[in-house]
Amino acid sequence: MRPGAAVRLKGTWVDQSRKQSAINGTTQASSKGETSISSEQPELKVSEVEVLGGSDPMTYPIQNKYQTPESLRTISHLRPRTPLNSTMLRFRSDATAMLTQFFFRERFQQTHPPIITSSDCEGAGEAFAVKASSPDEFFRDPKYLTVSSQLHLEALAQALGNVWTLSPTFRAEQSDTSRHLSEFYMLEAEMSFVDDMEEVMNLAQRMLNSMASGLKELNAAKELEQNRVDSKEPSERLAFNDLVDQEQLERRWRGMLTTKTWPRITYSEALEILKPIADQFEHKPTWGSGLQSEHEKYLAEKIGYDEATDAYVPIYITQYPRDIKAFYMRQSSSSPASGLTVDCFDLLVPHLGELAGGSMREHRLPQLEENMRALGLEVPSKRSDKGKELAWYLDLRRWGCPPHGGFGLGFDRLLSYLTGVPNVRDVVPFPRHYHRCDC
Repeated sequence: MRPGAAVRLKGTWVDQSRKQSAINGTTQASSKGETSISSEQPELKVSEVEVLGGSDPMTYPIQNKYQTPESLRTISHLRPRTPLNSTMLRFRSDATAMLTQFFFRERFQQTHPPIITSSDCEGAGEAFAVKASSPDEFFRDPKYLTVSSQLHLEALAQALGNVWTLSPTFRAEQSDTSRHLSEFYMLEAEMSFVDDMEEVMNLAQRMLNSMASGLKELNAAKELEQNRVDSKEPSERLAFNDLVDQEQLERRWRGMLTTKTWPRITYSEALEILKPIADQFEHKPTWGSGLQSEHEKYLAEKIGYDEATDAYVPIYITQYPRDIKAFYMRQSSSSPASGLTVDCFDLLVPHLGELAGGSMREHRLPQLEENMRALGLEVPSKRSDKGKELAWYLDLRRWGCPPHGGFGLGFDRLLSYLTGVPNVRDVVPFPRHYHRCDC
């Protein structure tokens, strides 16, 4: 057999606790009646090999030696064949299944919002424009790859009740960091007939508790944990050395499994924590400015660490200033003297920062239009074409719009956090990021 070849093997499984088990799954106890469980993985004693697809070892890019994550990214079409990346993709599949089961139990409807949209709902101007190969405009107006499914989920929620989706999202951010991708998967959920943001935050926590609990019982998560310790291949051991250390990873899991209510502080309270140590940061924390990654990581580690359980518990930061948030967020019923705030939250985890964000949506048309004006957005009207790309969204408020709220969670960031893979580019099958879109 050569590296990279596709083969069919026939044989029997052999381990120390049960001398032989037929490959069809039946088992035989040893003649001495041994029943102890071996810590070693069973091995396949091969009796027959059939080569189904040959491979030239001189040209096959994946060799039986350590290859850096950076080098493997250049051959993303072959990277899934390595043991660590293969296990990572199975872990990804398991996580998707756990989330689907959770939302089914919660009676949420899974939906499929569009990828091509008319607007940039985040208003950050980081959308990819869609162009047909023809010089003529394919659509009547400019269209974009979606930066979030939220607006369309709101429309679906008014018809179906609680809804969710896990779908690709695109951002033209020129950010070349370990946390950013140009194409990534976003889990988004919308709840209808809710008037309290606590319900939305509680849903996000229940979802993550449930997913983490289910994953711990499945093979991919167990393989990741076991192979760290038991791998006999030097190249595989070196690959696991690229991950965060085991103790830190266990703290993350203990925190994600914590069922008591995760800590919540307001944006203003967060600033009071940061200001006395402002000199430690590159960016000085000031009211009215967004929290930088360095601020988020500090807050997550300081507030989220639970000494009693030695766990990193996720934390919520709520009530951000209106001027730095999106137009669709509902204004808080009470705001600090510093300025107006909105009913929103970010979910932060140690070492990574923001994992999810959500808000109550402004369901009243006059207030939504006022938000748009305050943030410099054009309010659609019959007298002008300006702002017409959001006319349909305002229509939702005209006819039977209940109070509602929701959140979006970076699925790839979540996988990075739970597996200890430090770069989000290494938890997706084919990473797309600034200056790179291979194969």
